Amino acid sequence: MTVLAAAWPVLIVVLGAAVAGKVRDAGAFGRVIAGYRILPDRVATPAAVLVLAAETGAALLLAVPVTRRWGALLAALLFGAFLTAMVSVLRRGMSVECGCFGANRPTPVGPASLARTGLLLLLSVAAVVAGPAGFSVVQPPLSVLALALVAAMPRLFPPVETPPAPREGTRFKLAAGPETVTDGPTLFALISPSCGLCTAMLPEFTEVAGRMRVVLVSAGPPEETRAHLAAHGVDLPLVIDPDVFDANGVPWPPFAVVTDQDGTILAAGGTDSAARLAALLDAPRVQTAINR
Repeated sequence: MTVLAAAWPVLIVVLGAAVAGKVRDAGAFGRVIAGYRILPDRVATPAAVLVLAAETGAALLLAVPVTRRWGALLAALLFGAFLTAMVSVLRRGMSVECGCFGANRPTPVGPASLARTGLLLLLSVAAVVAGPAGFSVVQPPLSVLALALVAAMPRLFPPVETPPAPREGTRFKLAAGPETVTDGPTLFALISPSCGLCTAMLPEFTEVAGRMRVVLVSAGPPEETRAHLAAHGVDLPLVIDPDVFDANGVPWPPFAVVTDQDGTILAAGGTDSAARLAALLDAPRVQTAINR
């Protein structure tokens, strides 16, 4: 039992690092959760807050001997849920950021993140079995060794290549099909009613509509999305396509895709600011299509 007790200091360090990385921008972490396409967009941010609270609670419980087993059990539940979510996105052929240590430290879901999360799950189970075991001189070196193994996981597995998606020159996949095709370029703005940045960008998309055709695209519930747009005074064409993110490899909104009259992608990228949207519209292929 004293050997297994070497697991709990590792869990405290890892959970503390995870909380520190995520709490800097809980909204961005919420968008990472939304990118998994497991939970509805509207609960992504509350889920992010819940995960942060659970990770903080697990670390605190692990630090106190009388509550250590409960903290280890909570950590095991967390890492089990994370592992299940990662397996889910890989089985669906998606390419998303794991969000393990926050959105500011992007790491794609892949073999390294699976192995690291699986190891942390095993360490959590070991800590549950050990409970408030007594101290042993072998515990510190074992803890350091286990922590080093957790940190080394990304180097033990080849990095996952994350292709740019959607790519210029490919077709933009949209359920609406040919009815969205026009004589000129179209800006498809992918949004979600639960995304704060999307809401902030709605006036920018509306302003662009004075220069070129703009179509809003959402995977959210139709009634909720339309009510959200009406509440913000937005009157732009809307396409509801639940599969638009997965079909095009888009991680999370707000995201924009500019296509030509045939639906071929001229430019695509995240549009979480007016500057990024302007840069997208200034792309040479987009400007050529506009001035044609």
